[in-house]
Amino acid sequence: MMAINAQGYATQSATSELIPFKFERRGPRPGDVAIEILYCGVCHSDIHSARNEWGRTHDPLVPGHEIVGRVTAVGNQVSKLKAGDFVGVGCVVDSCRSCHSCNEGLEQYCDNGFTGTYGSEDKIGGTPHKMTLGGYSDKITVEERFVLRIPANLDPAAATPLLCASITAYSPLKHWKVGAGQKVGIIGLGGLGHMGVKLAHAMGTKVVMITTSPEKGEDAKKLGADDVLLSTNADAMKEAENSFDILLNTIPVGQDVDPYMALLKRDATIVVVGAVDWSKWHSIHLPSAFYGGFADRRIA
Repeated sequence: MMAINAQGYATQSATSELIPFKFERRGPRPGDVAIEILYCGVCHSDIHSARNEWGRTHDPLVPGHEIVGRVTAVGNQVSKLKAGDFVGVGCVVDSCRSCHSCNEGLEQYCDNGFTGTYGSEDKIGGTPHKMTLGGYSDKITVEERFVLRIPANLDPAAATPLLCASITAYSPLKHWKVGAGQKVGIIGLGGLGHMGVKLAHAMGTKVVMITTSPEKGEDAKKLGADDVLLSTNADAMKEAENSFDILLNTIPVGQDVDPYMALLKRDATIVVVGAVDWSKWHSIHLPSAFYGGFADRRIA
């Protein structure tokens, strides 16, 4: 495989700014798709990683896993994509492809460890770089299995959040069969939260934005929320107890989730797709969602 010259933006330490960075991508193998990157969304994970807040960053780091671009070349075994197609690449670019999870289209739970779009060990090789480098760059090479077609009726610039925030919110809502007649609480209105509000509204549920900010509550109503619950209002929180079918916690920093537990009906569900302070949890089995499988991503 002949390497391809690429350029992007990288951090060199947990305190450095993003600076121009030249590197190499692998040349397309028979099953690979070469992509010119046109747009890349900014995920909060990019910030966590750039600042090494999770303690596993390897610099230089090129973040970005909400990638939309145009196919420039394909290998001779690629069957579903061709040069000129608009495509997307999300959070996963490789997996073992043989374990139970991979065979079910849940590569993010790969028994042998998935390869993230950036910051993961590059098990394919073809370049001098030991770690994968992400979408804050001008091109990328990815195996067809991990590339998604972007429908022609979508604005490619606006489609980038679908590759992470949207699938991360959609996957648990679909898994727990959210629908009409249910009351769904979306906790936090960042990237994940605003997609959660829009998706839950589209699924026909009653959507309640749970936030500390009245201003964000008003924004949530514009996105489709039916009501707003201020978590700083003790009386309102008390009145809302035992009324929610599912809570989607999207807060991206560690927090105490205990105040939200009383909001749930018996046998209801809280799903954490953001972050929690695990030191404040006690003997609670908590379902969580990690990105979303390719089977869900291809529904559109």
